[in-house]
Amino acid sequence: MTDIVQEKLKLLPDSPGVYIMKDANGRIIYVGKAVVLKNRVRQYFQHNKNHSPKVKAMVSHIADFEIIMTHSEVEALILECNLIKKHRPHYNISLKDDKSYPYVKVTVQEAYPRVFLTHRVTKDGARYFGPYTDVTAVHQSLKLLRKLFPLRTCRHLQDRPCLEYHIKRCLAPCVGKVTEEDYAAMIRAVLLFLEGRTADVERELKVCMEQAAEAFHFETAARLRDQLRAVQKIAEKQNIVTGAGDQDAIGLARSEIGVCVQVFFIRAGKMIGREHFLLQGSEEESDADILAAFLSQYYHRAAFVPREILLPMAIAEAEQALLESWLTEKKHGTKVQLLLPQRGTKRDIVAMAESNAAKYLADEAARIKQADEKTMGAVRELGHYLGLKKMPYRMECFDISHIQGSETVASMVVFEGGLPKKSDYRRFKIQSTEGKPDDFLSMREVTTRRYVGLPEEELPDLIVIDGGKGQLSSALEIIRGAGGHKDVPVVGLAKQFELVFKEGESEPVVLPRHSQALYLIERIRDEAHRFAITYHRKLRGKRNLVSVLDHIVGIGPKRRQALRSHFGTIARIREASVEELQQAPGMNRPAAEAVYHFFEAQRDLTRYHADEEDRRTRKETDI
Repeated sequence: MTDIVQEKLKLLPDSPGVYIMKDANGRIIYVGKAVVLKNRVRQYFQHNKNHSPKVKAMVSHIADFEIIMTHSEVEALILECNLIKKHRPHYNISLKDDKSYPYVKVTVQEAYPRVFLTHRVTKDGARYFGPYTDVTAVHQSLKLLRKLFPLRTCRHLQDRPCLEYHIKRCLAPCVGKVTEEDYAAMIRAVLLFLEGRTADVERELKVCMEQAAEAFHFETAARLRDQLRAVQKIAEKQNIVTGAGDQDAIGLARSEIGVCVQVFFIRAGKMIGREHFLLQGSEEESDADILAAFLSQYYHRAAFVPREILLPMAIAEAEQALLESWLTEKKHGTKVQLLLPQRGTKRDIVAMAESNAAKYLADEAARIKQADEKTMGAVRELGHYLGLKKMPYRMECFDISHIQGSETVASMVVFEGGLPKKSDYRRFKIQSTEGKPDDFLSMREVTTRRYVGLPEEELPDLIVIDGGKGQLSSALEIIRGAGGHKDVPVVGLAKQFELVFKEGESEPVVLPRHSQALYLIERIRDEAHRFAITYHRKLRGKRNLVSVLDHIVGIGPKRRQALRSHFGTIARIREASVEELQQAPGMNRPAAEAVYHFFEAQRDLTRYHADEEDRRTRKETDI
C-alpha cells in the first residue's frame, strides 16, 4: 500500500459515491460504487479479509484512488455505469465491445422524421431502440421497415422529389405531397412496430385506412391496406409467450470461453426478438455478481425498459432494491420489477433464454476450434508433414508473373499463424530478364533482393517457392550461397497436384487430400499468384497509358506522369474536358487543348470509319 493510499484512506467520507482505483501509471483499473465510501474502500486493504484472487491481484496494482461523492446510491450507480463505459477498466465486468452496438434512431423531433442506424445516443429529442448486437439483422429490419412504410431517407429536404418517390418508397414531404399529420400517423405506426406492438399498429393502420376511404382518398387507403396486410403477416409469425405485458427474459451461461447473457424481448405478450451479449472480466465472479453487473450496464444504455425483468437467479436483496429503484426512475416513475419466476410460462421463457445462451457459447467454441484447425492447426500439421524442426509460424511465398517475358514481376506474400499478413507483402519489378522470359533467373533476382544481407532474426520459419525443382534450385543457390542462410527451410510447390519438393530430396512430399495442411499451402500459393497478377496488370495498364500519350505533341514525361496520376485510366483522360485536363498538376491551357484535340481527332476518325462501314453495308444491301 502506497503512502498516498494510506493518507487518503484516513479521509474517506461516510457518504455514498463512486471510487476509482488507479495503477502506478495513472490508468484506471477498477470503478465501484458504495453506500458508505469509507467502509467499502477500506475493505479492499484489510489483510484479514478473505478476498478472491482477482481482488488480491487488483489491490496489488493500486497505487492511488479517487472518490466522487453523490447524493444517493442511485446516482452512484448511474455514475459507475458511465465511468465503466468510458474507461473500460481491466478489473470490471463489462460488456465486450459495447462501443460498437448499434441503435435504431427515429428523429421524432423533426417535422418529417427519419429512421436510420446509429452508434451514438444523445439527448436530442429523438427516440432510440436498442442496443442490438446483430448488425445484419438490424439492417434487414430497417429494410423491411422501409418496405412497409415509405419514410424519407434524405438528411435534408430537397427542392424536388428524388428517385425514392418515383419508385414509391417515399411520400415526398419535400414538396408537400404528404401532410405533416398523415406523416406523423405513419411515424406513430413505425414507433409501435419498433416497440413490438403489432396489434396496436394494426388498429392504427385500420383506423387511418377507413378514414381515408371515407374521405375518398382511395390511393392513400390502398397504401394503408397494403401496409396493414404486411404487418398482419409479420404478426402471424410471433408467438404469444406470457399472455400480456412487456418483459425482458434474461438467460446466463458460462463456459471455458466466457460468459454469455441472452435477452429475450417480449412486448404486449409476444416475443419480438432477442440479443446476446458477451462479458469480459468475469472469470472469478459469481453468477449473481455477473448478472447484477450486466443489468446495470445494459439498462444504462437500453433505449426501452420493460415493467418486468425476468431473472434466471436471485441477486443480493440490496442490489435488487437499488436496481429496481433506479429503473423505476429511468422509466419516469412507472414501477419496474426484477422477478425470479419459479414455474409456469415465465419460468419456461427464462429457461429458453438460458439454453440459447448456452447454445451460443457451444457454437462459439466450435467456431473457435474450427478456425484454429484452419490456422494454427494447419500450421502445425504442415510442419509435421514436412518434417520441420520448428513450427512454420511465419511463411513467405514467392511467385513470378510475366507475359512472354514483358513486365516480369514477382510477389512475396506473408502468412503468420495461418493467416495472411498483408502489411508485410512485397512486390518486385524484375530487371534481369526484361524482354526474355527466364523464371529461374527471375527467382534468383528476387531472392537476392529479399534475403542477401537479411539478419537471421528476420528470417521466416519457411520459404515457399511457387514452382518445381528448377525454381527451388534457383532460390537455394542464393539463400544458401550469397545469402549465407544455412538453416531456414525452403520448399518448392509444383504447379500441378500441389506436390511439395524439399531440399536434397528427389521425391516430393504428397500432402493428404482434404487435409488442412494442403488447404493452407493452396491458400498461400493462390494469394501469391493473385498478388503478382494484380501488380502485373497495374504495370501493364501504366505502360499502355504512357504509350498512347507518347503520341501527343507537347506532352513530355512529367505531364504524362501527372495525367496518369490524376486520371488513372485512358478512358477518363479521353472523356475529360479541356478545363478538367487543365486541373492536372503541371498542365496549362495549350497542353490541355493538345490532349483534348488528340482524342477528339481519334473520335472523328472512329466516326468516319463507322460511317464508311455503314455506307458500304447499305450499298451492298441495295445491290
